Amino acid sequence: MKEYDIVIIGAGAGGLTAAYTAKGFGKKVALIERNNPGGECTWSGCVPSKALINIAKDVYIAKKYADIEVDTSEVLEKVRRVIKNVYEGENPQVLEKDGIDFIKGFAKFIDKNKLDVNGNIIKGKKIIISTGSSPFIPPIKGLDKVNFLTNENIFTQEKLPENIIVLGAGAIGVELSQALNRLGIRVSLVEMMDSVLFREEDELAKLLEERLINEGVNIYTSTKAVNVNEVNNKIILEVERNDNIDTLEGDSILLALGRTPNINNLNLEEVEVKFNKRGIEVNEYLETNVKNIYAVGDVVGPYQFSHMANMQGITAVQNAVLPINKKIDYSHVAWCTFSEPELARAGLTEKEARDKYKDDIRVYTETYKNLDRAKTKEDDLGIVKIICDKKGKILGASVLGNRAGEIISEIQTIKTLGINFAKLSKVIHPYPTYSEILVKISKKVYIDNILNNPFIKLINGFRK
Repeated sequence: MKEYDIVIIGAGAGGLTAAYTAKGFGKKVALIERNNPGGECTWSGCVPSKALINIAKDVYIAKKYADIEVDTSEVLEKVRRVIKNVYEGENPQVLEKDGIDFIKGFAKFIDKNKLDVNGNIIKGKKIIISTGSSPFIPPIKGLDKVNFLTNENIFTQEKLPENIIVLGAGAIGVELSQALNRLGIRVSLVEMMDSVLFREEDELAKLLEERLINEGVNIYTSTKAVNVNEVNNKIILEVERNDNIDTLEGDSILLALGRTPNINNLNLEEVEVKFNKRGIEVNEYLETNVKNIYAVGDVVGPYQFSHMANMQGITAVQNAVLPINKKIDYSHVAWCTFSEPELARAGLTEKEARDKYKDDIRVYTETYKNLDRAKTKEDDLGIVKIICDKKGKILGASVLGNRAGEIISEIQTIKTLGINFAKLSKVIHPYPTYSEILVKISKKVYIDNILNNPFIKLINGFRK
């Protein structure tokens, strides 16, 4: 029986971060993974999807100037080379060299300190569960009788289909639909809600939807998939739309309908760790109801992003090894959908802010068309929307446009540090850049701060 200070189940983003954090504290660490290290992000999520997006973007630009054909088998091979390159930095040999014991196998609990891994007993003073999530498979009639794709197997195909139906217009569905369309694949994107990316600022999501449609993506919103069949190697999808039943045809169907936590086969019941359909239940310190067992990442939620799993992994280890516990803080969360243009968000939407703060908010909007950097790029669609409280501090922001992921990061920094957004007006930004748009908005906030100053209001009152 091998004994460790920290045992981590799952070597995805959260697990790898937790392992290196624990090692940094000088602890003896074991990292257990049933597959290869890297998890969904490396093998079927962030890395391959962004590689595909980049290739598709190059193809899309090239098609504007030349008539070219795309070999999708070569595209997929390039994507797999990117995966391999990333994996080289986190493979078992690298982990072992860095002092982390990597154990490949299935782990299940024997008791609160012991795990059975392929018949061997591994003991840990503290155990962190980071088993991630898997694609949600909906109960659509006939789906179990057809071969469908998810993000877990689309990148392992020999070639991409010529005509594909995508179910779900969340981040994965939107990103892949645009990329596949740009590679010359006919795409039908089906979404039950009335807009793509329905959790984002409505006006920005609608603009992105229009861009995808203009590029050639066939989008069916307010549409429900009700039945699927495979006839003569073709996928026939029946959908309900406006109380009518229509059919869509494709060579394949891709499911992008969210994620479900990986909680099966861990034997959690044996140690009485509480869980539900959303995942493992943890407190504000990421500890389960069993005092030495923690959980992080997609298996916990509430945000299924790699960067959130990283933060949770660090926090859980700190709480497992240090005498003073640190609460997890979800008040400052940001994310980005890597479409073109990108759509990024931090904090509240305008609707959420109005629901919470009523009219005690200020909303600022600025477009890319007023930026010299954007004028150098044809048809550079972009909008930044920032919601502040009445004093000028950020409640939320959304960015649609080129470099949105980087722009939201600057906004997120100001928001997290509690800095009044008006102060950004004093920060010199390089010219010409997209980030200049934030300076333009900050100057508006600065002026409003002055005009809303009680002393200024009093003087202006006398002048009237």
